[in-house]
Amino acid sequence: MIVRWETKHDYVLVHIHQDMFGDWIFSRAWGEIGTQSGGLRHQLADDRQLALTWLADEETIQAARGYRKVLEADDDSPEGRNAMHQLSFLDTAP
Repeated sequence: MIVRWETKHDYVLVHIHQDMFGDWIFSRAWGEIGTQSGGLRHQLADDRQLALTWLADEETIQAARGYRKVLEADDDSPEGRNAMHQLSFLDTAP
């Protein structure tokens, strides 16, 4: 699952997925739209339900900060693959 929020200049993207070992990963990326500046953080969740709880918390936080949700997609959808492509730029940034 991939969820993205935006303001006029900034974005936050959350990706919930299982790794090759079956562990649930909550990845959060943030930055300025149109640039490679930003950050990326991965957290290991005990299970999918905990990752979804963190997502609900993130939803509340971003709404309070004035961000609007612009994407909620599955990993294997075209929109999800595009979001993951954008996320990969941060993963390789110096």
